[in-house]
Amino acid sequence: MLCESLSTAWWSLLLRGILALLFGCLTLAAPGISLIALTMWFAVFVLIDGVFLIGGAFVGRKENEHWWLMLLEGLCGVAFGLLALRVPGITTLVLLMYIAAFAVITGVLRIVMAIRLRKEIEGEWWLALSGLAGVLFGVLMMTMPGAGALAMMVYIGVWALFVGFALIFLAFRVRRIGRTGGAWRGGQPLPAH
Repeated sequence: MLCESLSTAWWSLLLRGILALLFGCLTLAAPGISLIALTMWFAVFVLIDGVFLIGGAFVGRKENEHWWLMLLEGLCGVAFGLLALRVPGITTLVLLMYIAAFAVITGVLRIVMAIRLRKEIEGEWWLALSGLAGVLFGVLMMTMPGAGALAMMVYIGVWALFVGFALIFLAFRVRRIGRTGGAWRGGQPLPAH
């Protein structure tokens, strides 16, 4: 079950959530930062996030037939992070398209994971909501690339905060499930499959 896989690596979700919160806070605290600094923050954020996801996917691959979803999201993060690190002096438009593509791809993968979790835990909608926020954010950035850079920094910061809170909430939810040895829905344990 995906829930069991996530519960064994709940700390990975927690660290990813904290990392997203830090990225969001840094972006909102200094929205006028240089493009190179933003590129580096983004690259480090998605690279570390990707590594945690890949680790979590491999930890739970025996219990979870859908472990490849986490692996795919992690590989996307590592690829986007390496791309951004390789060319830190990229133009604003290219950086915004990197971030938009990352948000859409990982958003879709989070929605798929939430759908897989819906029968296993209560609160899976947080993961779906963070995925939907990522997709909407990415589409917004793709359709309005000419919007002011400062406005985009605020959007990026808010998106990262939302994702961070959702991941932290999910981490504690699946940790509790791991401790009880089963999935929960409506405050009651679900029977083992």
